[in-house]
Amino acid sequence: MTDHSLLLDRLARRVRADQPEPLPPPLSPARIAEAESRLGFPLHSLLALVYREFANGGFGPDYQLLSLVDGPTDEQAVDSYLEARTAPPGSDWAWPEGVLPILDWGCGMYACVDCRTEEGTVLLFEPNPGDPDLAWWVDSPSLAEWLDHYVEDTGWWVRAEEGDDVDEMPPWPHARSRAAG
Repeated sequence: MTDHSLLLDRLARRVRADQPEPLPPPLSPARIAEAESRLGFPLHSLLALVYREFANGGFGPDYQLLSLVDGPTDEQAVDSYLEARTAPPGSDWAWPEGVLPILDWGCGMYACVDCRTEEGTVLLFEPNPGDPDLAWWVDSPSLAEWLDHYVEDTGWWVRAEEGDDVDEMPPWPHARSRAAG
């Protein structure tokens, strides 16, 4: 298992610089296990570590990380996933199994973690063009890299805010096959 203590230390420094108010308390292992039971899959290990050791959401880029469950954010990650999964598998807008929304960018866009991958690939769900085959993009190959982008202000969201073109994200090749699962 990878030691993410340096990343969590850097994350803590960045969050303290971004917001003076205290973060929501982290979740107990029992609450995370309950959330995983509701989801039907385990969280990616780093994501579970963040919720267990750092905070139950409420930090991060722009609209901030969703609380996993029972948190202060308007939206809860588990509830959002379960609601998104109500579209029948194989339908045009079926939400892929094991892909947990972790941040609402607004306008229907979400940052999501593919909890079924070893790296915890972070995906961008962008439905606004109206084509479900073109709605999923690989934001970062791993959750660790995505969190590092937040800590270092190097994410696409920073470049977009500065007016840069951010069309270099590759499409997620598994979108249709994962939605069928």
